[in-house]
Amino acid sequence: MTANVIEVNNLEHKYGDLKAVDNISFTVQKGEIFSFLGPNGAGKSTVINILTTLRKLQKGEAKVNGYDVAKESKYVRKSIGIVFQMMCLDYEMTVCENLEYHGKIYSMPKEERRKRIDELLKLTELDNKRNTLAKDLSGGMKRRLELARGLMTKPAVLFLDEPTIGFDIQTRMRMWEYLREIKKEGTTIFMTTHYMEEADQLSDRISIIDHGKIIVTGTALELKNQLGEDLLYLETSDNKAAAEVLRTIESVTAVDDDAKSLRIMLGVDVTHILPKIMDSLRQKGIEITTVNIKKPSMDDVFVHYTGHDLREGYTQEKPEECETVEALK
Repeated sequence: MTANVIEVNNLEHKYGDLKAVDNISFTVQKGEIFSFLGPNGAGKSTVINILTTLRKLQKGEAKVNGYDVAKESKYVRKSIGIVFQMMCLDYEMTVCENLEYHGKIYSMPKEERRKRIDELLKLTELDNKRNTLAKDLSGGMKRRLELARGLMTKPAVLFLDEPTIGFDIQTRMRMWEYLREIKKEGTTIFMTTHYMEEADQLSDRISIIDHGKIIVTGTALELKNQLGEDLLYLETSDNKAAAEVLRTIESVTAVDDDAKSLRIMLGVDVTHILPKIMDSLRQKGIEITTVNIKKPSMDDVFVHYTGHDLREGYTQEKPEECETVEALK
């Protein structure tokens, strides 16, 4: 049986009258990449801040690497690495100096520091930038340096809060490769993201979180398979009437009606049921104007379980100020 590195039970957190985290429970298994997928304002960063001891636990229980977040915060901090949503580098230090300083804060012996720095610069492809000031790095390189810094102490758990926010797709995909390599080293990764493809391609398991609640958890494949084998999108002359007809057809598992089209979840291959659907609608005098067939995606999963797409749930928040490295010592 796989051990749980993170265990959370009935966690709640309020900011005044706003309940940012609403009675959530989940586990993260050793060696997996686990993602919270949801819009800003969903409670993702608050959970990370509690688990990394940057915010006081108000209600519930949480353990990281076997240590109680509320009672054994010192040991939790020694077990983790963090890459914040905001850049937190010392821009007047070189790449190597940023890592050296971080290692000294955690009392790493000199030879161990030097060896680890060499390993991490190779992993993140920053070896030829070791003497470059952090302020002179590109955005992607700065993020890679933050990743290296978070890994200096060989943490049991690496926390990543929106690690690729603002990146172009090529830089994002390169970062995914680094994270896969980190996983191979045995590090457990807990990540928040609002990028569907990132959660889909990178995660071993995903929890969709919205308005402070965990809506559903599973692998990307499990979540998509719960929607059926195929999704059928129809535009008709009367979507409301068409939806009523479709809900009476066997093998149609769900029908969602948005402003323009019907999204139909099917329990069988679309080729087996589409002729019956078309005949049933025509018999009711309903004209089909557009037909689109696709396999379920994470976007479809998110809409199905939350009732809105991620962009509709997205609220721009002012990021919290970066905590100093010393605060985590």
